[in-house]
Amino acid sequence: MWWKELNVNVLEGKTLKDIKVKNNKIIFTVDDGTKYKMFHDQCCCEQVYIEDICGDIENLIGSPIVMAEEVSNYDMGKLDKWDDSYTWTFYKFATVKGYVTIRWYGTSNGWYSESVDFIELEGSVK
Repeated sequence: MWWKELNVNVLEGKTLKDIKVKNNKIIFTVDDGTKYKMFHDQCCCEQVYIEDICGDIENLIGSPIVMAEEVSNYDMGKLDKWDDSYTWTFYKFATVKGYVTIRWYGTSNGWYSESVDFIELEGSVK
């Protein structure tokens, strides 16, 4: 990994002007021009994807983020005959307009990362 991993709580107090969700990547654009990317850096034998977005993601635009947190499960053994290892990662965001939870699911044979990356995009304006 050549980037610095960040915690999503860096968004607290910031106001988003845009959010783009495409191909299991999310780009958060702050009103000061800074951009953050949420994604999984695919390696080999794992699958990590956005399972669900609960709430209206548009509620996160135009008002300061008052809550931004990550919550993850711990692997409790095989989920089924295909998933040797799995991770649920929930990203919870809130503004005065509402709450949004982004649920990611990762699965592998146990040897590969199932985590979600959150980084500041290089060259974004501050």
